[in-house]
Amino acid sequence: MNPPEPQTDASAPAPGPVAAVGAGPGDAGLLTLRGAQVLAEADVVFGLREPGPEMAGHREALLAHCKEGAEFVPAEECGGGDADAEAVRRALGGARVVRLYSGDPVFGCRADLLAQACSAAGVEFELVPGLSSVTAVPAFAGVPMMPKGTAEVRVVNGKEEAVDWERLAAELSGRDDASLAVMFPDAPEGDRSAGPGFDRLCKALVAGGHPGTTPVAVTRMGGTTEQTTVVSTLSRLVADLKAFDAKGHHATAPALFMMGPGVARQPELSWYESRPLFGWRVLVPRTKEQAASLSEQLRDYGAVPEEVPTISVEPPRTPQQMERAVRGLVTGRYQWVAFTSVNAVKAVREKFEEYGLDARAFAGVKVAAVGEQTAARLREFGIQPDLAPPPDRQSGAGLVEVWPPYDAELDPIERVLLPRADIATETLSSGLADLGWEVDDVTAYRTVRAAPPPAPVREAIKGGAFDAVLFTSSSTVRNLVGIAGKPHNTTVIAVIGPETAKTAEEYGLRVDVVAPKTSVSALAEALSEYGAKQRAEALEAGKPALKPSQKRRGRRRKTL
Repeated sequence: MNPPEPQTDASAPAPGPVAAVGAGPGDAGLLTLRGAQVLAEADVVFGLREPGPEMAGHREALLAHCKEGAEFVPAEECGGGDADAEAVRRALGGARVVRLYSGDPVFGCRADLLAQACSAAGVEFELVPGLSSVTAVPAFAGVPMMPKGTAEVRVVNGKEEAVDWERLAAELSGRDDASLAVMFPDAPEGDRSAGPGFDRLCKALVAGGHPGTTPVAVTRMGGTTEQTTVVSTLSRLVADLKAFDAKGHHATAPALFMMGPGVARQPELSWYESRPLFGWRVLVPRTKEQAASLSEQLRDYGAVPEEVPTISVEPPRTPQQMERAVRGLVTGRYQWVAFTSVNAVKAVREKFEEYGLDARAFAGVKVAAVGEQTAARLREFGIQPDLAPPPDRQSGAGLVEVWPPYDAELDPIERVLLPRADIATETLSSGLADLGWEVDDVTAYRTVRAAPPPAPVREAIKGGAFDAVLFTSSSTVRNLVGIAGKPHNTTVIAVIGPETAKTAEEYGLRVDVVAPKTSVSALAEALSEYGAKQRAEALEAGKPALKPSQKRRGRRRKTL
């Protein structure tokens, strides 16, 4: 007699699929296209365990692929098998579920257990491959594991107690055509010096017939901006790691031990850790919207940008001025409109959209932009600026220098619209008046001091945990000091121009970097050049290229 069919609830949703997605080690950019696609479809995402605060932006970058409303379950809330069981439970409730893994889900991770749980519950599952640390970390470190003439790469999980190190050493002894990669996913409690198991590993390899002079390398926190690579020999590795850590490096895991003919080429092929601002924690006192392009540029230089708004942009208290200005634009009241900031463009555009207008309302009106970012935002609006100051004079004063004087015979209208902040300086409006123009100075938006950042950020600013601060205006100097205190004297101070430098110095800050022209792109580039110069000088003197936050408290570097 056959067993009875299980009773099912006809109203219950069909089970959703579960995907185990390899996110790659460290860098969120290592996520595959399939991984991004699955994340975009997910209702529930189970996160991977972050190694530490230095990876704070990693989770955010991965979740940027998710659809609005997707639920995120931090890894620390569900450990190991509990997360697998919860993922299956959510899928049985009809949700499309993703669980993220660092690296590849079935190479060094245990996504097979999740797949087994799904199979037992009758839930559809997918294993989405990811870049394993065995292949990705050597690339980030500049160590070719299978160069020409290499026939084999032996991969070992250093965490497994069953590894016979002596036999492994004997099998690889005398072979110039083999490489060894030993994965150490975490370190034993209390081991903060040489890392997990390196002493035992090196002694076993020497005992198995490998010369103590054999080149080896260890890369820790591979693929992150905390990555460190130590190149040494079997007999010196443990001592070199301890000496390296004594200089201020603390992360010991995850780690990858590498031995083979490619290790000798690491100094030649190192590209990631040699970027000019590698690992620098840079404070950007702007909103995420304003800082997007600047932060991306800093990441390209190897930095870890952290946006801390110092100014909150709000509508004017009385909107009548802006309403009259918009009517004036439509009715032909103005010959020129001068935009002095991205916020001014945004304020005018929002008012236009409120009235159902678009860029066509600017027909017959000449438009001036004070800088590159402002001009770019105007082009997004569909407006090509007619006038801008030279690259090295992107300011109100620079715009006055190139502005044509009013000529009654050539200019049919003598009036200029100047939409700007409530606390803007009078440089541009008074300069235009001196040239014979009538200026309608209109408050398009108000700038108020933002709320103080969280206590840990304030402590990091005052305690020297940031390597650099970028000041993009005098108001960012005043407001940052007002809401968070003065940056520590080991922090590099980089400013956008002479006026901002003057303000910083008035607040007792020593300016290290001044951008050659008034643009945030030039400011980031100038900081990059400063970092590259500091690194080159340290290496030339035979010293480690330490970040400013790692240097002795109280020291200041000379201004460029």
